[in-house]
Amino acid sequence: MMLRTILTAASALALAACAVGPDYKAPQSASAPAATGAFVAADSSAVSLGPVAADWWRLYDDPVLDGLVGDALKANSDVRVAVANIAKARAALRGAGSDRLPQTGIAAGADYGRSPEGQRPAGGSREDWSVDAGLNIAYEVDLFGRVARSVEAARGDVAAAEADAEAVRVIVVSDTTLAYADAASGAARLDVARHIVELLDRQVMLTGRRKEAGLATGLDLARITTLRDQRAADIPALEAERQAALFRLATLTGRAPAALPAIAADRNISLEITDPIPVGDGAALLKRRPDVRAAERRLAADTARIGVATADLYPRIKLGGSVGSTGTGFGDIFGGGPLRWLLGPLINWAFPNQEPARARIAAAEAETQASLARFDGTMLRALEETETALSGYARALEQRQALRAAREQSAKAARIVRAQREEGAADSLAWLDAERTAAEAEAALAAQDAAISRRQIALFRALAGGWS
Repeated sequence: MMLRTILTAASALALAACAVGPDYKAPQSASAPAATGAFVAADSSAVSLGPVAADWWRLYDDPVLDGLVGDALKANSDVRVAVANIAKARAALRGAGSDRLPQTGIAAGADYGRSPEGQRPAGGSREDWSVDAGLNIAYEVDLFGRVARSVEAARGDVAAAEADAEAVRVIVVSDTTLAYADAASGAARLDVARHIVELLDRQVMLTGRRKEAGLATGLDLARITTLRDQRAADIPALEAERQAALFRLATLTGRAPAALPAIAADRNISLEITDPIPVGDGAALLKRRPDVRAAERRLAADTARIGVATADLYPRIKLGGSVGSTGTGFGDIFGGGPLRWLLGPLINWAFPNQEPARARIAAAEAETQASLARFDGTMLRALEETETALSGYARALEQRQALRAAREQSAKAARIVRAQREEGAADSLAWLDAERTAAEAEAALAAQDAAISRRQIALFRALAGGWS
């Protein structure tokens, strides 16, 4: 009867309970209105305002890249750490939620000892065993919402950890694609560099023959040989860059450098999407970017912790009970004679000195203000990164267009000067300058193709495509 009365009272108190502290409301950032329309830099025919593509790396239509990205998402060490952090946050949530349940404990002990003469039972021995066992139950009546706010904060931490994991996946996918693109671009640039060296080797040979025939000077031969050697010197540096990209690709996919499949190094064409890239708008970006969502969830968690700290200003009420027995043997403690039990509430209240609790509230409020500032900063950086990536991509395309025109004109000029030289209308110096210009234009265009690949991937990384 008494137990029923206590449980009824606990239920009534729980129903009447209210959670102290501020209720969380999503912040209305000053940057949000400016982010609702199209991006400022999205003024190029290379992009569209359609929704961002999921699994954006598949737009490259490269099965090898698809397999490498899949391997990275499974085996990358940073992804594994992020997944472990989610499990840790979820364990903390279970721990916070367990405070809503009665806390139980079983204690038992036995000892052998000697009792004072005055405490010896009549006819009993002064030396004997003493056995004690008991069950304790305690239930916190969450009258002021301490437990509820703790659970709310833990849920925010879980959501933030999940968003952090998505942010890591965005980085890993973009870094994997970038390493593959750098390896492919490196191979393409190596092909161009070797082709230029082959052409210059022929020019060196022809100039040497002309010198023997008295049609060219030693200075002409030295100059074309110098140009050839300069272009040959570019090859080892390009090979080193390509190898570094492959080593980075192996690490990102959870492999040792020697274990990277050979097929990953086969591509020698720069990675590029020629269709317009869908970029969406700023409002969709802020909903999609995992770093923005993580910052918002941390703000929610910190707001809930203000309530946890505020609850310490009020009494903490627990309803508890225990049942147990003490005897000289196991047979005695399970008998009815030595059985003991008790029921009753326990009130714990730090009063009147509440300054420590108020200091914790002030600290929680300050941390919430810091989280709000971090959230605003994250939103602004998301917009900045995307606008910068869009602008850089558009300008890089314009630069490549100009370089293509320059390459065509330099090749045309080289053909004209070559014909004039064969007819005796141009000297070797003019021909050499034309060949040098054509070689530099070809190498610059190959380098720009590599830059386009990097710009595209940077744009996809800023857009956080493929994650929702």
